[in-house]
Amino acid sequence: MRALTHASYVNEHPPLVAQDGLAFVGDAALGLVVAERLLAREPGAAVGLLTPARAALVSGANLARWATTLGLGDLVRLGRGEDQTGGRARESILATTLEAVLGVLYLEAGLDAVRRAVDRLAKDAT
Repeated sequence: MRALTHASYVNEHPPLVAQDGLAFVGDAALGLVVAERLLAREPGAAVGLLTPARAALVSGANLARWATTLGLGDLVRLGRGEDQTGGRARESILATTLEAVLGVLYLEAGLDAVRRAVDRLAKDAT
């Protein structure tokens, strides 16, 4: 449940803990998986080409699209104000929530589970 708990909700419901730490771990796992996939696809590619490709795949807009595909906007726990001002559709909240879910996936099931999830999300997005 922590992965779905935004800081605005925590502010109204102490002593709960927000998703931010999990998102930090999920962001790192996601970056690694995407870097692996890009290098496997183009083993001789220059870093100058790989870096922007990775940035595009892990961009807030892309992560928000993936989060929307999973219905995370409906599941995230938001504070009243954030909820009333459209937080469920806000790109930054959706992206952070997806990263937090990937963080839990990494911590609970390992990097292979994150690889499978990212492969599935990338496949479904095309």
